[in-house]
Amino acid sequence: MVPTEEQLLHALTRAANALKQEGIPFAVAGGCAVYARGGPPSDHDVDLFVKPEDSSRARSELARAGLRLADAAEDWLTKAYDGDTLIDIIHRPNDREVDDALLGRAEIMRVGPAVAPVVGATDLLVDKLLVFDAHRLDLSPLLRISRDLREQVDWPAVRAQTEHSPYAKAFLGLIDDLGIAETTAPSPTSGKAQ
Repeated sequence: MVPTEEQLLHALTRAANALKQEGIPFAVAGGCAVYARGGPPSDHDVDLFVKPEDSSRARSELARAGLRLADAAEDWLTKAYDGDTLIDIIHRPNDREVDDALLGRAEIMRVGPAVAPVVGATDLLVDKLLVFDAHRLDLSPLLRISRDLREQVDWPAVRAQTEHSPYAKAFLGLIDDLGIAETTAPSPTSGKAQ
């Protein structure tokens, strides 16, 4: 069952409130971060980044807030559910550890009814590009996200952080050819440069 936008925002609000109440540093990531920054709404799940050392504490607080926990096969995240809506609590996205620097670049933004830290557009694009591999190479969603967020992204930083990925290089070449990528860093009012 695909969650509605309302269900995703409700789950995000419950999880964010639980983590904020206990002072656990986190940032909204994935599709909900794209939505907060002016991109298309998420249609899958809620992603929250926490530092590895805060992962088990975050899990406990979500359980205390009434969310249902589930074991993940992956060792880089934990899962919780608000009804049928999945919330991924991620501490190592794409083999990059969540740290104070990444969380420090997040901006406090409104995401539906919630007000929460949201990962920077540059970190968001890096994360989404590093997902690409031979089995996951649907460029269409990321093309739209890149267009929608282009003025918030530090494109040279994205290139530097993804240069080891041939898939990221190919995508960045495509958006260069389409005139999407800016070569200058974003202004301070359009998102923090990473």
